[in-house]
Amino acid sequence: MARIAVIGAGMGAMAAAARLAVAGHRVTVYERSETFGGSVGRYAREGFVFDTGPALLHLPAVYRDLFVKTGKEPLERCVGLTQVDPASRHLFADGTAVSLPNASRAGVVSALDAALGGGAGAAWGGFLDRARDAWDRSRRPLLEEPLRPDRQVFDRDPYPALRQRRLLRSARQAGTVAEVGAWELSDPRLAALLDGYALSYGLDPVRAPASAALLPYMEETFGSWYVSGGIRALAQAVHERCLARRVEFVLGCEVARIVEKDGRAAGVELADGTVAEADHVVLGAPPRPGLVPGRESWQDEDVTARQGAGQELVPGRFLVLLSLRGARPADTVHRTLVHPADGAAEREAVFGGRLAEHPTVTVLRPDDPSTRPDDGHEAVTLMATVAPQGPVDWTDPVVRGRCADSMIGAAAAAVPGIRERLLHAEVRTPADTAARTGAEGGSVPAPVLAGAGGAYLRPGNLTRLPGLYAAGGWSHPGGGLAHAGMSGALVAGLIVEGDGFRGSR
Repeated sequence: MARIAVIGAGMGAMAAAARLAVAGHRVTVYERSETFGGSVGRYAREGFVFDTGPALLHLPAVYRDLFVKTGKEPLERCVGLTQVDPASRHLFADGTAVSLPNASRAGVVSALDAALGGGAGAAWGGFLDRARDAWDRSRRPLLEEPLRPDRQVFDRDPYPALRQRRLLRSARQAGTVAEVGAWELSDPRLAALLDGYALSYGLDPVRAPASAALLPYMEETFGSWYVSGGIRALAQAVHERCLARRVEFVLGCEVARIVEKDGRAAGVELADGTVAEADHVVLGAPPRPGLVPGRESWQDEDVTARQGAGQELVPGRFLVLLSLRGARPADTVHRTLVHPADGAAEREAVFGGRLAEHPTVTVLRPDDPSTRPDDGHEAVTLMATVAPQGPVDWTDPVVRGRCADSMIGAAAAAVPGIRERLLHAEVRTPADTAARTGAEGGSVPAPVLAGAGGAYLRPGNLTRLPGLYAAGGWSHPGGGLAHAGMSGALVAGLIVEGDGFRGSR
């Protein structure tokens, strides 16, 4: 039985802790905040309850596997899971609206044809066929295995882009999300749909490789799921599973540095100077310089302090949590995206470090009695991808107010009479995310992608310092609930089976 110190109590860290405890190890989790869950937070006021992190679960198989491998109770006995149908509704600036059914390829094609005109569904369906090929080529080596030492194999984009013959030019292939939208999709609204997927994951469509097609493919193939009580209920279930397996949590306890002895990680030193010895250390929090004294020059193969992945700025999320009077209508869609008229201006602002005047707004209206005081009220969350804290000062009340007002104005297209129904609004910005999670600028990491010369990879779970492993969104395979769960499984496999571990089969 080994002693294992885990830094941070985010979803990836807890996934690793539960698996390691089941394997017979003594696991202690040190978390700087007073609660667990990392970015999966919750805000409550006067009977209204809101998630302050991810709102929907994709690839639920990741957490089903976690619960099967760590105990007799499956995931569905611990949380309520419901498929969101339709998966999303999209409102475009020209007044067009389309609702996309959950996990129904034929239904999506039919809905796009009906809303956008004949041929739109076929164009999107052909794009998803190519995205499926990219998924099949990269799913296991990119997502289900530790990052290979010969990571150059991921430099090439797995998306089989169509060859386009341009006037007076040789044939070319789309290399970015924006080029896929412009060259392969027949309608600018389809391009906006694709750009919206990339932007929701914090990716710049102009720079992100075409392999980002895996993200809409993943959502539309495996579905979008709502956890009863919100995603925070999933974090609570994972935490309870850890406790049941005798994982110890020390909350409100910051790790100052990782102790190195005889050339390997040997424990952690806490902020009060206490040293907790360990045979292995799992870093499940955003890395920072100085975490391992004497190793200030981080290498690509190490846990890195570098925030960016293929783009200069890694954006964050701006949330407006709305408590509304009046019942939620029976035909209300859970998730609506309101697309702006000028998506290019939004991208340039977000990734140029400025406030976007008209952001893409995701409107979340769960049909969940636990989120509201009674059926005469409704809890609504507005979400937008924005520049991180630093380039934009999200602590400035004027800036916060401008962004919130713009988002509420856009959301009126999905929630008629929203301003008249408003009881109170609470704002969460990248500055708040930075304070809660320690992520620089409140940035939210995106999932890893192949292509672009490997620029969208994350540092591997196995570091150059023996005994030190990395889990969570800032390491392989990147951000997002599902990917964080995968990282926890990979780290546990490396510790239990050794550095030769290549993933579960």
